[in-house]
Amino acid sequence: MNELPQVAAQSSSVLHWIPLGVLVVYLIVLLVIGLLGFRLSKSGEEDYYLAGRGQSWLISSLTIMATFFSSFALLGAPGMVYREGVVFALVSLNVPIAGFCVYLLGSRIWLAGRKHGYVTQADMLCEHYDGSILLRPLITFVGVLFAIPYVIMQLKAGGELASVLFSGYDYAFEVGTIVLAVITALYIMIGGMRSVAWTDALQCVLLIFGMLLAGVAMVASLGGLSGFRDAVATLPDSSLTVPGNSGFWQLPMLFTVCVLMPIGGIIQPAQWMRFYAARDRDALKKSALIFIILLTGCFMFGIMLVGLGGQALYPLQFNQSGVQPAPGIESYDQILVVILRDHLPNLFGPVLGVALASLTMVAIMAAAMSTADSNLHALSALVTRDVYDRYIRPQATEQERVWVGRGVILLATAASLLVVLVASRPDSGISGFMAMIVDLALFAVAFSVQLLPMTIDVLFLRRGTGSAASLGLIAGLVTAFLFTSLFPPLVMWLGTPGLEVLLSLVQQAKTFVPVHASAWGLAVNVVVFVLISTLVTRWGAKQAHSRRNPARRIERDLQAKP
Repeated sequence: MNELPQVAAQSSSVLHWIPLGVLVVYLIVLLVIGLLGFRLSKSGEEDYYLAGRGQSWLISSLTIMATFFSSFALLGAPGMVYREGVVFALVSLNVPIAGFCVYLLGSRIWLAGRKHGYVTQADMLCEHYDGSILLRPLITFVGVLFAIPYVIMQLKAGGELASVLFSGYDYAFEVGTIVLAVITALYIMIGGMRSVAWTDALQCVLLIFGMLLAGVAMVASLGGLSGFRDAVATLPDSSLTVPGNSGFWQLPMLFTVCVLMPIGGIIQPAQWMRFYAARDRDALKKSALIFIILLTGCFMFGIMLVGLGGQALYPLQFNQSGVQPAPGIESYDQILVVILRDHLPNLFGPVLGVALASLTMVAIMAAAMSTADSNLHALSALVTRDVYDRYIRPQATEQERVWVGRGVILLATAASLLVVLVASRPDSGISGFMAMIVDLALFAVAFSVQLLPMTIDVLFLRRGTGSAASLGLIAGLVTAFLFTSLFPPLVMWLGTPGLEVLLSLVQQAKTFVPVHASAWGLAVNVVVFVLISTLVTRWGAKQAHSRRNPARRIERDLQAKP
């Protein structure tokens, strides 16, 4: 009789090691891919940053999708649906918009890159607006403002995953974050774009598998489609209507996020470089079609089901301070991990269930790593080519710049890791800002979308000027920052009366027009861009006409005499 508890304990011990074993195998595979990419790489920046501009349609499709669907897809989006309800499910509309942007913008960016040898965004935009001194540093700054929050977001996701998966261990969050950071930085530094794209391909497959498995597990846990429908019908009215449980997602806010978030996610530096790296235009057109069909389906029939079903299984707590996750769930972003951990073993048996749950956990880590690696790789290109090569050592060789790029990856990873570890402490001043992954994503997109006016002008209109592009971008960035969640703490910290008045005006504007910070910034950006372009063009035409008109030239000369 005493043998049964012993056998059960041994079985439990074996099940306990399955997640760790799956994770170790996955990380080893990533390092092997990194080494393989290094062996096949050639010297020079074009190979390190763009894989020789020879990526097939399949690799292009998978790496574009993996870069777009980060931990936002498997942690942030389900967490936000769990908190808000049906209203956030409408954000799935951002996927077709992003795919359309790949089709519309990607092929034109590819053509320009192939013709002129561009590597970064600034290479193309600054060549068009020749003579604008401010523009290149500004574009690089935008890339940093997008890449760092996105890398922070992915490292945070690794910590959230580890804290649930290895909840019995001390410092699980910190260890998970550090391991993800180290492995990601290593295979980027080793193999460059080729390794990043190949690992993205593997990670995208895992990501799609994880999204669909999560949806199936949720429906099965509630007794099938009819049970899921009945469970969702019992949710609070605020979970089934606009503006959601927190009241944040009013229609103007929802609309601006649905439209501007995918645009900002497609014209950010990492995606731009993937357009350059494609073998041909057909590869990008196929990528756009696959993107729209596959990811929209995964988003709707995977992730959205998890968020809504999660409310039925783990009811939200409503109190005077607002809405809170169910007891035992530390943050909304953990809902998918908790569901997989608690319900997959019951659905598929202890061994298979734990194995599938572990594989889905790896898919979450894959989602985080596929975006972190892309943004770190792009950030190294921006700093190396647009800052180091232009202003610090113009005489540097390509090999030297590649090594500087590796150093940038290491420093950016270390800085992002430090922010995540500090913010994980409840007493830190920035813990509130990093409360949810979606908040970090929206913060980053608010800045990257400010490149849209000049991108449209360069690719289609070609009527703007360099000064208009620079001043419009500055105005858009400043305005967007004023409407982000970082501006109020900054005002409290500085305590300047003028800033307090400005904050009051911003709060009133938010109440009157409840749109996202990216929309405020973009509106001001477009107005400044169009106005200055028009004035400069008219002034230039007037000066040219004056120079061509002999009477005016004589009159001007006479007026110039003493």
